[in-house]
Amino acid sequence: MRIRRQRLHRSVFIAAGVYNIAWGAYAAIDPQWLFRFAGIAPQNHPQIFMTLGMVLGLYGVLYLDVALRPARGFLVAAVGLAGKVLGPLGWMWLAATGRWPVATGVLVATNDLIWWLPFILYLRDSWPHWRQDWERGRRQQIA
Repeated sequence: MRIRRQRLHRSVFIAAGVYNIAWGAYAAIDPQWLFRFAGIAPQNHPQIFMTLGMVLGLYGVLYLDVALRPARGFLVAAVGLAGKVLGPLGWMWLAATGRWPVATGVLVATNDLIWWLPFILYLRDSWPHWRQDWERGRRQQIA
């Protein structure tokens, strides 16, 4: 089953998968990089940033799965986009309250904002397939 713009979506999710895995690995290797970059004090517990890296790396594996099966990746992409919207909201609060400097916005720009449009486009194109699968599953449960 093919979705609209399938080749584009595969490319986007391969890029997102590789990016997230690389970002996660780097966060595990150098969990203080963002703090050095932004000129703020290093973390007392760098394991927290390492854990964030692990989670983002695991998202990368899921994004590669979406690239392999684009007609079946709606839910993974929807959860991914939710994180890419909620993350910047949390960052805006940190920046607005002065807890984090604006320079830390590099995190939001590279991990979140650049992916909004391609994820939204994918969700729009894959929605009919997800809905069909959901309705088929519902009918099977009723029968």
